[in-house]
Amino acid sequence: MGKLFKYNILYRSTIIVWMAVKFIIKIYYFNFKNKVWDKKAVKRWDNMLYRMAKEYREKAERLGGVLIKVGQFLSTRTDFMPEVFIRELDELVDHVPPMPFETALASIEKEWGTAIGTHLQIMENTAFASASIGDVYRGKLRDGKSVAIKVRRHRIEEVFHKDFIALRIVFWILKVITAFGKKADLNSLYKELVLVMNRELDYEQELEFGEYFRERYQDNANIHIPAYHHDLCTERVIVMEWVEGVKITDILFMKQHNIDIEKVTKNLFDHYIDQFLNPGKFHADPHAGNILIQKDGTISIIDFGMVGEIKKEDTEQFKLLVQGFIIDNYDIVISALDKMNFILPQADKKKLKRVIKETVDMYSDGSMKNLDAKVMDRLGEDIGVILKEQPIQLPADYAYLIRAVSIVIGILFAIYPEMDVKRWALPQIKSWFGRKSIVESVTKQYAKNLTEPILSYPRALLSFLESGEKNRNWDKEKHYIHMKHQFYLLLEVISFMMVVTGIAVSIWGFSAQLHAIAIIGLVLIGVFLFLLNLFFMNHYRLIRSRR
Repeated sequence: MGKLFKYNILYRSTIIVWMAVKFIIKIYYFNFKNKVWDKKAVKRWDNMLYRMAKEYREKAERLGGVLIKVGQFLSTRTDFMPEVFIRELDELVDHVPPMPFETALASIEKEWGTAIGTHLQIMENTAFASASIGDVYRGKLRDGKSVAIKVRRHRIEEVFHKDFIALRIVFWILKVITAFGKKADLNSLYKELVLVMNRELDYEQELEFGEYFRERYQDNANIHIPAYHHDLCTERVIVMEWVEGVKITDILFMKQHNIDIEKVTKNLFDHYIDQFLNPGKFHADPHAGNILIQKDGTISIIDFGMVGEIKKEDTEQFKLLVQGFIIDNYDIVISALDKMNFILPQADKKKLKRVIKETVDMYSDGSMKNLDAKVMDRLGEDIGVILKEQPIQLPADYAYLIRAVSIVIGILFAIYPEMDVKRWALPQIKSWFGRKSIVESVTKQYAKNLTEPILSYPRALLSFLESGEKNRNWDKEKHYIHMKHQFYLLLEVISFMMVVTGIAVSIWGFSAQLHAIAIIGLVLIGVFLFLLNLFFMNHYRLIRSRR
């Protein structure tokens, strides 16, 4: 049935929208049922999220299209997605079967406007790799050069644009019914999502990104970016140099070929920290399959379908952000975050400043001196808590940046656990600050804020423990009441929709002389009118109890 209705908009939309509604109902019911969040409740919550994420991943791998790309996009959104959900979505690779070879061949010949033999000696009839947007085949040009031929999937653009309609409905439901919809800027989020996915559909754009990185790192002998054959590249087909190599995480391969693992790790570190710190585009999908190691130790970067950008003005604000943390001036930190469009309009900036300050103070006890993978993980979790609980929404490029940084750090520690992050990063950061040293930059920032009382790492953790508990309990109570309001509202909306459906079914049944269907419609009206009144009464009591 799935294959039969693969391109049917009603079928795809029903699956996507119903899955979203089902997840919302489960979340509200769980919060409604669990008034006390003890260890058992937290464990049940994580198990529920895991099951939901698994269901999403399985449906995404079965349907393909937008669901896979949305899953990959959501895995970058540490600002609002639960960690257990992100971990499962991280496993969402493009597990879709390749399109038939005949279909790929027909697409290539249509794009080239000629028979495939005009340009190729041979093309293997089995896909080397298969993804949600395109398949990759190995071939050989007439001059004998081996190439990778990436072909966009048949009708994938049509599938994406049909799924965009379903996504629009899901975002509307989130905005109207959920508390998250009132916190997040869903219109901007939707636009970012559509923009990112449309960009990935355009292979001419990917070609432009690939050439950008090839030119940027042409003088770096340690990094290789494949060459592209422009005369054979179109909106739906990319032809590039074939790269012989294995995944960067293949330690055995490096040992077999006497490759200096520490040197490879340092080269990879330098390559990506340059992208992450300086203005320009950065590789937003640096997983191990897109980073290859060759026999001579050269690192090859392939696949530039996902690319983000750091603007020059954002770099300057980020420098101010770092200086603000160094001099313990969180007004500067908040100002920089605001100018980088991280903070939503309804944010309580005083509260946000206090939360960030308290988190930083927790690490001022020396835990950052021995920076390793565990400390990085813990720091990432704490930052994730701030992003989820505070009115912060990352712009798409910065969501991809955080994801890319996380992936690269994971790869670096995987291939060389003894990596000294601070020793390698310090020269890069000094260079990043410009001609003047960090000390000079910070001193200048001090001079600009002489009228402000600046204290170096005050013991705010004690204050947090003494005065924060009451505020946190009050916030939890408000959140619980708000969730109950939203749960009742959701039930009322669903009941009302079922009443309307019952009316429509009854009218159609009587007009078509189908009395059995008409009776079913009347039963629906009666049952859901009763439930609607019941929900209204309970909701009214909840409102009265809070006066």
